[in-house]
Amino acid sequence: MQNLPRLISHIPKKTLVPQYPLGCHSLPHQNFPFSRSLSMCVINGPSTLAARAMDSVPGHFLKWAALGFSRGSRFATGFTPLQRKPLDSIIDIEMAKFQSPDDLISAWEDYHLGRGHIGTAITAQLYRALDQRSISCRHFVIPLSRGSGYTTMFIQVQMPSMLFTGLEDYKTRGTQATPYFTITHYTEFAESKGIVLVRGEVVLPSKLDDSEARRLLETAQSFYLNDAKYKLVERFNKEAHEFEFNDVLRALEMPLL
Repeated sequence: MQNLPRLISHIPKKTLVPQYPLGCHSLPHQNFPFSRSLSMCVINGPSTLAARAMDSVPGHFLKWAALGFSRGSRFATGFTPLQRKPLDSIIDIEMAKFQSPDDLISAWEDYHLGRGHIGTAITAQLYRALDQRSISCRHFVIPLSRGSGYTTMFIQVQMPSMLFTGLEDYKTRGTQATPYFTITHYTEFAESKGIVLVRGEVVLPSKLDDSEARRLLETAQSFYLNDAKYKLVERFNKEAHEFEFNDVLRALEMPLL
């Protein structure tokens, strides 16, 4: 574990790809399929709480406490982690109880389109696996394709939350680094419908657009839920001296450095 800070310093931030502002996609407004049965609150813009959270994250990688929503959980510096947006402030939970899992997921996904947010869902079984695996492996790095190259993203996980930021921002700005993208899992329907609703928020649209955020979420899930890929996550967290970033590129079938 002592080798992780040095390891991070040697992970490439990207191949030679010019930086450019991405902005959010301006997608057509999608009417919520059953707006009379699920009342949706207004979704705010980029979270200032998320930015404040990163201000209190220690600069040393091993002390970069994970973002969480657990009672009494704190960052190492004493900052209380940002609170997730309650599900009942987004949907009418009582009315949602009468919807089928497929209808609920479809409406959840459609509602979030074009709002700087991502709405999706996973099965309760997959959520439990993700939760269990993240306990001992809270961090990872993912190359995000961009043009003919990629930029490298750094993840911290403490279920039911995940946080993504640029690896280079973390390396150069330390406690001033700001998360690009945050994810919250809602387990309210895990028992009754066998699903967990997933809500992603693009905090910095200038760094990440909606389609890239969705790819990051799907890639992170694949590394934590696929047995072969998860071995790389374990190696990064537990056997840093054996971790090779090129193995991540190979797993994603991306060109090697």
